[in-house]
Amino acid sequence: QVTLVESGGRLVRAGDSLTLSCVASGGAFSNYGMGWFRQAPGKEREFVGLIWRSGGVAYYSDVVKGRFMVSRDNAKNTVYLRMNKLEPEDTATYYCARYNVVIDHTVRVREVASYDYWGRGTQVTVST
Repeated sequence: QVTLVESGGRLVRAGDSLTLSCVASGGAFSNYGMGWFRQAPGKEREFVGLIWRSGGVAYYSDVVKGRFMVSRDNAKNTVYLRMNKLEPEDTATYYCARYNVVIDHTVRVREVASYDYWGRGTQVTVST
């Protein structure tokens, strides 16, 4: 059984930076890509970013590209989401998830169905 636990979410102001963490247990962490999604009230869960197994390749949604960065520490079974220049539109619950597809396909990394384990989420609220 794989467990993912996110942390680091809080209330911040527009323009601030914030780093989220996700600690994985119960699986071969370094064998999987790890992704971040977010979901705002009344909206569908949307892809934010993914980092591939060794950390050398990453994908981002167009909305966050250039502002957010995903990284990982395989020795700590942890994936991070560094968020810069936060905007009120970034307010959401942020989830990490394990990517369960053998290749880092540019379309499939963005699909919820490509992930098999999810954390419970951490809330990020960005005020004006």
